[in-house]
Formats: sequence, structure tokens, C-alpha cells
Amino acid sequence: MTKVLFVCHGNICRSPMAEFVLKDLVRKAGRAGEFEIASVAVSREELGNPIYPPAQRELNRRGVPFDRRAARQITEADLLHFDHIYYMDRSNARYLRSMFGSKADKCRPLLSRDVADPWYTGDFSQTWEDILAGCMAILKELDT
Repeated sequence: MTKVLFVCHGNICRSPMAEFVLKDLVRKAGRAGEFEIASVAVSREELGNPIYPPAQRELNRRGVPFDRRAARQITEADLLHFDHIYYMDRSNARYLRSMFGSKADKCRPLLSRDVADPWYTGDFSQTWEDILAGCMAILKELDT
């Protein structure tokens, strides 16, 4: 089983969107049983909160199913458990490094550039496009 974890600041916009986009892609490919996919935050600001409503609307608009969930913060156990950990921006990388030191070396960016936080930009459509591109690249990489 391939275990994939997505990380963003609060775990209410980008990382849960990525979690459910990748779950949808692997389900449609008939490979859902091959993956464990989850998402977490680097901060404690949104702990316990659900997916931000505009992010939910974007997932609905794109036909991506999602479950009710509560934001949670990454733990050292996550670093050990997950095979592939993808963060959304350089700020997330700094948090991971400050929390876990060199253990955070296994974490990588989802894209070669930051995935802008729609909490601040309001552009959930662009975030969707970035996340979809990143998730498709993950599947391609894991197929090789």
C-alpha cells in the first residue's frame, strides 16, 4: 500500500482538497485499495475545523466527493507512517523543518512552485488547477 500525506497551513483548504482529489483519481483508476491518502496542517490554528466552505464548494463544483473531517496537525508518527509527504508552499516547508529538523527531508513540494493559499487569494479555481496537476503528477510518478 502506498501512503500519501498532504500538508498545508491549516488543513482546511489546500491539503484536504488534494486529499480528496487524489482519492477521486485513484478511485476512478480502480486503484483505491492500493492507497492510503490523508491530509494535515503544520499549524494548530484550525484544529477540529471542517473543510472551509469555499473549498467544499469547489470540490462539489468539480464533482469530487469528500467526507466530513476535522483539521489536525502533523505528528512525528505521520513522518514515519507515510511514504510520500507533499507540502503546498515554502512556508509549510519552514514549519516542517522547525518542527522535525532533518526528519522533514522526506517531505517535498507538491509543485515546483508554491500552491497559493485560497484562504488569502480567494481563487479556489486556480488552487484546484494546481492541486489537480500535482496529483496527476504523483500518480504518474508512482506508476513508474
